[in-house]
Amino acid sequence: MITSGAWAGRHYAVLGLARSGAATVRALLAAGARVTAWDSDAAKRDSLLLAREEDLRIADLATLDLSTFDALVVSPGVPLNTHPLAAAARAAGVPIVGDIELFAQARADLPPHRVVGITGTNGKSTTTALIHHLLDTAGVPARMGGNIGLPILAQAPLPAGGVYVLELSSYQIDLTQTLDCDVAVLLNVTPDHLDRYAGFADYAASKARLFAMQSPHHRAVIGTGDAASAAIAEGFAHRGETITTIAPGALLDQSRWPSLQGSHNAQNALAAIAVAEALGLDRAAVEAGLETFNGLPHRMERVATLGGVTWIDDSKATNPESVAPALAAFPRVHWILGGRAKGDDLDACAPHFGNVVRAYTIGEAGPRFAALLRDRVPVAEAGTLEQAVRIAAAEARRGEVVLLSPAAASFDQFRDYEHRGTVFRAAVEALA
Repeated sequence: MITSGAWAGRHYAVLGLARSGAATVRALLAAGARVTAWDSDAAKRDSLLLAREEDLRIADLATLDLSTFDALVVSPGVPLNTHPLAAAARAAGVPIVGDIELFAQARADLPPHRVVGITGTNGKSTTTALIHHLLDTAGVPARMGGNIGLPILAQAPLPAGGVYVLELSSYQIDLTQTLDCDVAVLLNVTPDHLDRYAGFADYAASKARLFAMQSPHHRAVIGTGDAASAAIAEGFAHRGETITTIAPGALLDQSRWPSLQGSHNAQNALAAIAVAEALGLDRAAVEAGLETFNGLPHRMERVATLGGVTWIDDSKATNPESVAPALAAFPRVHWILGGRAKGDDLDACAPHFGNVVRAYTIGEAGPRFAALLRDRVPVAEAGTLEQAVRIAAAEARRGEVVLLSPAAASFDQFRDYEHRGTVFRAAVEALA
């Protein structure tokens, strides 16, 4: 794991014991820190107790005096704008950080390396995985972590010359103060997670902090396909040649990149190519990496082709902006959507409604989405994912695509988007 001597002898409060939280506790203990940890889920508390050490205490942090701690480490899922512990820590003058900030603090103890940080509303997981794959193809030691679901502190340190590739959500950036990325990437900024911010401007400002933390001579790569991202690029224009911008509509030959189809993946590929150039990768290795990249589970993932009908799992598309490129990629789509809505409209998808043969709505947002779509495309209110699969299977014809691209979060009927995608795959496999 990754640790830092700077943590030794300090006392940390850790809130949230899922993957990154549990990894944080173990790294802090290994470095010689004392930890008091808590999670509302008893099972997560119990799993940590299995590896209990004398410097670990399990206690409800809400009952303790936070001023006795050197820092409060929270998981990205803790809403800093509403959670009472965050307010209590601020009142006590206790720093609130996340595992990415701890990684930034640990960098001084690591062999010489570089860090690439990728953020954006949509496309950051694919771009993170693609950059990691390009490095691997070029023979450069690399680790991938952050929002992609791999706790960075749980991973073994890289040898000298390695590159850490971090997917960073706005939540993680909010909890980070000193991460100086050698290359920082912003793909786009569109409305999302607004329950955590005073408004869209504050959400965009959170993304922009990734560049504010950089040394001026380090590279910034910014997509300018939306007004907010373009404004961020303009705000850092004084950095001159250290800024690379990616304009919308660039023409690329994507025919040799089977897992990078569609205009959204053109932007992802351009961003990854810009990072590869900044890191000095060989162009032939980059091209080979683009050709051999397999994509991510639940992100435009081809599940099966049955009777000439292709079934695509895009469960990770949890807002309309991320669904739009998927609808654009196929000329005849049977579209399964719904869940826990993040907004009140599907406007971002509207330009591609002409590709939709029929929509099948599910979950909490099902009735609302059906009402929005009914005058534009044929709609079936399926209610459940399994029912949507059954109806679509009966109606889809050879050469058409059945696409799960929900435009909503999964938490009404599933544990997370991965669970939703797994249920979709099982339902499709049951058809066979």
